[in-house]
Amino acid sequence: MDTFLYFFYSAAYLALFVWSIKITPNTQFWSLRSFIYLVFIGLIFDNTVVAVGRFAGEGDLLEILNLLRYWIHAFFTPTLVLFSLGVLRSAGIKGLNNKFAFYGTVLFTSILIVLEVLTEIRGLKLMPEWKYGVLRYVPIEDTSGPPLMILLVTLVLVISGVLLWKFDGWAWMFIGAIIMTLGSAVPVPVNSSAITNGFEVLLTISLVATKAYQERLDRKQL
Repeated sequence: MDTFLYFFYSAAYLALFVWSIKITPNTQFWSLRSFIYLVFIGLIFDNTVVAVGRFAGEGDLLEILNLLRYWIHAFFTPTLVLFSLGVLRSAGIKGLNNKFAFYGTVLFTSILIVLEVLTEIRGLKLMPEWKYGVLRYVPIEDTSGPPLMILLVTLVLVISGVLLWKFDGWAWMFIGAIIMTLGSAVPVPVNSSAITNGFEVLLTISLVATKAYQERLDRKQL
């Protein structure tokens, strides 16, 4: 079941990725909101590698691919902070459409990347793990709880969702972030390690919907 779910997640992310690119106007393609595409690339790669693990079998190739999962996650996931700034700027929230806010966000994003590399990636050693019919390589040293980088990125998404709801009347980014937070915190009584990844899909849908919503408004204002 888990293998199917990971393939499904990968296909879902690919479909959202293509759809979002297709509906994005050329004039807005290089906006801060487009950092969501890096996250898509990371999620597609991550879920695909996990899905094909059982077919690839244990070995150096699968271990390298799994190591890349962690590196891509470390560099791409923090860019959701830049995406959030783009969303809040598009909502017209005062005090954010200036160089100070931009460079401050870039600095914070860079700090998150360095933090993840130093605390989670540096010296990372992996071992094969079979779980619910899925083969992947996981850290030898078991870590309890989500990394600090994930907690901070989630906090940024929640706060950004609240501000967007308050100033623009759009609640779905906040709802998606809350669903993701609760889904990760509350154990799901199902014999599957892939079920909780579905909350990531819901979060991503809410982010893409937010991006599409703002792009529609931008076109109307032209």
